[in-house]
Amino acid sequence: MEFTVSKSDLVRELNLSQGVVEKKTTIPILSNVLVEASDDRVVFTATDLELGIRCSCPARVAKKGAGTIPARKLLDYVRLLPEADVNVKFLENHWASLVCGRSRTRIAGMSRESYPELPQMPEVLAEFPIGTLAAMISRTIFSISAEESRFTLNGSLLLLRPETITMVATDGHRLAMAEKQESIPGIQGSFRALLPRKAMGEIMKFASSAGPDAKVQFAGDENHLFFQMGDRLLISRKLTGNFPDYERVLPKEQPNAVTMQRDELRASLERVMQFADERSHAIRVRFAAGEAKVFSSLSDTGESEESLNVEYGGPDSEISFNAQYLLDFLRVVSEDQVVFRFKEPNSAGEMRPGANDGGLTYRYVVMPMRI
Repeated sequence: MEFTVSKSDLVRELNLSQGVVEKKTTIPILSNVLVEASDDRVVFTATDLELGIRCSCPARVAKKGAGTIPARKLLDYVRLLPEADVNVKFLENHWASLVCGRSRTRIAGMSRESYPELPQMPEVLAEFPIGTLAAMISRTIFSISAEESRFTLNGSLLLLRPETITMVATDGHRLAMAEKQESIPGIQGSFRALLPRKAMGEIMKFASSAGPDAKVQFAGDENHLFFQMGDRLLISRKLTGNFPDYERVLPKEQPNAVTMQRDELRASLERVMQFADERSHAIRVRFAAGEAKVFSSLSDTGESEESLNVEYGGPDSEISFNAQYLLDFLRVVSEDQVVFRFKEPNSAGEMRPGANDGGLTYRYVVMPMRI
């Protein structure tokens, strides 16, 4: 196999594979990227057996073929080359020869024979803007459980209906739900699947390099989910198990509503949290007519209190929260105002943007703490 490719194209596509390639693996070939050249393109494939990426770029192919090269070593080296074309040639012993200007390098590769085959993408089920999917991921990914034993909570629920896309994540202490009214031709009834956290991160990378109007084609089979954007394909193994009934968790009745300035609240929480317990991040919030007070104290460190002007006319109430949970919401929402709703101090509170957040319906439910 031999081909010539632009250094910038090579770096861009190899960058995409890095989040998937196994850094420490008992299967050495999973540390490699599969390189296949034919016609006028070169295709790169990376997988860790749970997640796979296939992407490509234009190339001048002198000889068709395939081989594998250590993904991290290849990217680290190519990134240091001058801006010029790179000639890549695979030798009989599976080594790869790279020539760029006066630079000549050989990298030890492995035969493609033992590289795992990725499943083929089935018929496209739906197509929607990748920006919409990325926005929903950014508003839910932080609510995914970090406990590996709770594997059904190690990802988000993706729910497609003919007129809506919904994404929900929870770790048992909080729940984030983002929903967009979006006509999705081809969906009969509903389609639901559990999308792993790692796949969500890779979709965000896809979106960051896409244009504002870019669409993603989505498909799914019994075990995998497929996201195709142009020449790039992401394949993720589904999480198995039953996701909790999130609709039961969403509060039905919340007579008390507090409207606050997002940036002011965020800054106050960041300061007050410096004096909260490092593990629980517990702070207290006291609501009174027209005012909210945020405070925390540690016997061996000190105490802090902030007062904010808010729109509130309900009963005086004091609620304790994990400040980090509140900050996670405030850091991703785009509206200037946020609304906190609650029924009583010991029931779940809910935060929402002051208006539709980028066209999304966004609800964030947080359980109170006992201090």
